[in-house]
Amino acid sequence: MSWLFGLNKGQPEVPPGLPVQPPPPPPPAGGSSGGGDKPKDKWSNFDPTGLERAAQAAKELDKSRHAKEALELARMQEQTAHMEHQSKIKEYEAAVEQLKGDQIRIQGEERRKTVNEETKQHQARAQYQDKLARQRYEDQLRQQQALNEENLRKQEESVQKQEAMRKATIEHEMELRHKNELLRIEAESKARARVERENADIIREQIRLKAAEHRQTVLESIKTAGAVFGEGFRAFVSDWDKVTATVAGLTLLAVGVYSARNATAVAGRYIEARLGKPSLVRETSRFTVGEAIKHPVKTVKRLKSKPQDALEGVVLSPSLEERVRDIAIATRNTRQNNGLYRNILMYGPPGTGKTLFAKKLAMHSGMDYAIMTGGDVAPMGRDGVTAMHKVFDWAGTSRRGLLLFVDEADAFLRKRSTEKISEDLRATLNAFLYRTGEQSSKFMLVLASNQPEQFDWAINDRIDEIVNFALPGPEERERLVRLYFDRYVLEPATGGRQRMKLAQFDYGQKCSEIAKRTEGMSGREISKLGVAWQAAAYSSEDGVLTEAMIDARVDDAVKQHLQKMDWLHGDEEAQTLTPPPAGATASGGKMGFTLPLSEAPEAQEVIAPVLEMNEKQEGESIPPPSHINQSAEGKSATPAERDCEDAVKAEAATTAASLEQPAASMDSEGKVEREDKTGSTPPKDGTPV
Repeated sequence: MSWLFGLNKGQPEVPPGLPVQPPPPPPPAGGSSGGGDKPKDKWSNFDPTGLERAAQAAKELDKSRHAKEALELARMQEQTAHMEHQSKIKEYEAAVEQLKGDQIRIQGEERRKTVNEETKQHQARAQYQDKLARQRYEDQLRQQQALNEENLRKQEESVQKQEAMRKATIEHEMELRHKNELLRIEAESKARARVERENADIIREQIRLKAAEHRQTVLESIKTAGAVFGEGFRAFVSDWDKVTATVAGLTLLAVGVYSARNATAVAGRYIEARLGKPSLVRETSRFTVGEAIKHPVKTVKRLKSKPQDALEGVVLSPSLEERVRDIAIATRNTRQNNGLYRNILMYGPPGTGKTLFAKKLAMHSGMDYAIMTGGDVAPMGRDGVTAMHKVFDWAGTSRRGLLLFVDEADAFLRKRSTEKISEDLRATLNAFLYRTGEQSSKFMLVLASNQPEQFDWAINDRIDEIVNFALPGPEERERLVRLYFDRYVLEPATGGRQRMKLAQFDYGQKCSEIAKRTEGMSGREISKLGVAWQAAAYSSEDGVLTEAMIDARVDDAVKQHLQKMDWLHGDEEAQTLTPPPAGATASGGKMGFTLPLSEAPEAQEVIAPVLEMNEKQEGESIPPPSHINQSAEGKSATPAERDCEDAVKAEAATTAASLEQPAASMDSEGKVEREDKTGSTPPKDGTPV
């Protein structure tokens, strides 16, 4: 609407559709200056032409057909400007509100920072005050300790001074007493000597009178005794009835003494066979009357004990566990059905659980067990046969059945044909063979040996089941390590009764690592390793077993095991390089028997090429078996040469049998049979081959 009031510099906008008016004529030149003499006011510069034009335009607009549209357009422009102004006001208010929110947030952050800073300042102040308090307390403790030490030192000095004064007083008193005693003794000696000198004649006369009286008394006693005994002997000899009664009484007394002694010996042997423990038995689960009286609680617990699992605490390979479990079940059922027990041979390296399984087998089957060692038989000499019979007599008296475990059985069950054993040991071995010739329902024989090849063939014939206890594998070693770690480390550390603690580390991972590092070690060596860990904790200052201490003990055990293996391999190499002595045979198999000499020709055919190849490679001059046979057939051969030839023949036969892979089969009863090419089997009657 500004064009209505002439605000567009004299050029109003013409609405569309209206005719354009010509511009007004300029004012006359002298019209404005006619009143130049009059004073100018605020209306002097007012130009009315704009109003005129506006009025003229308004008239024309009213006459135009677009008047309403122009007014509506003007109104809409005013509304748009008003709305824009309102929106700007709203934006301004929103900006003001946002500024207020930012200001509040900034104030909150500043307040939070201030609180955090104040908290830090308070904490630092509290820590500093606590530090000062601790320092003051420590200073007080040091001062108190110094004061206590000073008081203690003064007390010790005072006690030392008092002790020194007491010792000086006692020494002075002893010196004075000693001087007084010397003076008294000297005075008494002088007085006694003076009295003796004055009474010497009287004393000599008294001595002579006493000696004469004593001599007279002795002579009269001898005369009286001789007269009495003489009269009595004459009266006894003259009376024949008294002589007869005396002789009969002495005879009856001698007979009674002899009978009582023999009866006592017989009763003692019976009691020993029934109740006592034989001298060869080292350990047994059977209890004697003396042990029952001495340990009643232990005896009652043993009587009330229930059968245990045969593999409780025994860690073996899965295949071996299955086999020995079958043996345990069969043994238990045999005892319940009063059947015949089967004899077992357990062989393998030391410390693989043979003795432990024998005990568990007896407890599982409900039998009594007895443990004896082969090394105790040889030192007994002639008494070995009697002791062996006592063992089997004692085993036959068991009501529950007896499992007789012979550890290190190869010590006295050696080959009678080749081994150099004494006659006493041979007789003991024969007694053992006699008592074990048939299977029994009273006792079960379990043999354990590290060298089963040294057994006599008759012993091999009496074995029904052979079990090989090999060294534990990786899984078995890990189970053993965990078992002994729990037994010797975790249980004492968690029990709280012993001076032992355990540092924080991954026990399971450590046991797995130890199992990998202990390859080739037996169960006994791993158990000793657990004891070594326990000893390491006990020997430490604070009693804490750390991972480094465990690793150190494992390293030592591995080094010791390797050293033992070096010694063992060195002995085996020395035995391999050393030629066999005269009369000895080489054992080719693990069962401890050799093949018959009648197979020597077939063995020679197989072993001759091998010997020739060894001669070419090693450069050794070893005659072939054919030369040995020729020398053996000669009549001029010496006994030593014949023994050597026999040994070579046996070695050739054994090597040939191993090259031909002889069949080592087990029959239904568990007996081992070796077959040669022809299918013949060695004799089983105990005769050495």
